[in-house]
Amino acid sequence: MNIVVVNNFDSMSEEVAKMVSAQIRSKPGSVLGLATGSSPMGVYKLLEEYYRRGVDFSQVTTFNLDEYVGLSAEHPQSYRHYMEEHLFSKVNIGRDNSHVPNGMAADLEEECRRYEELIRRSGGIDLQLLGIGSNAHIGFNEPGTAFGSTTQVVDLAESTISDNARFFASLDEVPTQAISMGIKSIMHAKSIVLMANGGSKADAIFAAVRGPVTPEVPASVLQLHPSVTFVVDQAAGSRL
Repeated sequence: MNIVVVNNFDSMSEEVAKMVSAQIRSKPGSVLGLATGSSPMGVYKLLEEYYRRGVDFSQVTTFNLDEYVGLSAEHPQSYRHYMEEHLFSKVNIGRDNSHVPNGMAADLEEECRRYEELIRRSGGIDLQLLGIGSNAHIGFNEPGTAFGSTTQVVDLAESTISDNARFFASLDEVPTQAISMGIKSIMHAKSIVLMANGGSKADAIFAAVRGPVTPEVPASVLQLHPSVTFVVDQAAGSRL
C-alpha cells in the first residue's frame, strides 16, 4: 500500500489526474473505474485540461462505481448526470464506452448481473478510482458488506444518506438504495487509487490503513490488494 500525503485538495487532484493520464498514455484502450462525489471533481477538471493538451479518451472505456436506485440518467443528482457534467461531455469519450448502472432498471438484480458481465467482457478494470465515506465505505459498500460481494443493490447507511443530503433539496429526497460494484468487483481492478481530503475523513483513512482488515471497515480490504495508492491531503492523513 502506497500512501501519498499532499498539502491540499488541489495537490491531491493533480496527483491523481497525473496517474489517470499516465494510464491512458501507456494504454490508450484503458478501462477506468470512476467515482463521483466531491473528492474527484478536481481530478475531472484537470483531465479536461489534459484532453485539450492531447490526452486521447477515444479508446477509453469507463465503469462507474454506483448509481442511485430510482433516479433516471437525466436527474440532476444521478451519477450519470454528474459524469456527463464533469467529464464525459468535456472529453472525446464515446457514449457507448461510458457505463453507469441503470438505477431505473425494471429488474435491478438483472441489471447488477448485466453490469458485472460488461466489466468482465471489457477485460477488467485497469485503474479504479475510489473515494471513501466517513464510515470507510468504498463505492456504496457499507460497513458489514461481505468481501466476496459483486455488483448488487445496497441499502444506504443513515450516515451515508446524511452525508449526501447536501446535494439534495432535503433529506427526504435522498435515495435510500443504490446499485454498487461489490468489494470483490473493486478488488479485481489491476490497480486502485483512493483519494480523500478533509479532517472528516481522517478516522476512516486511519482505520483503512492502520486498522485490522474487517468488513466493518470496508476500505480496510484494500490492505490486501497488490497495487493500491492512497492520495490524501494533510487533514485526511493527520492520524497516519
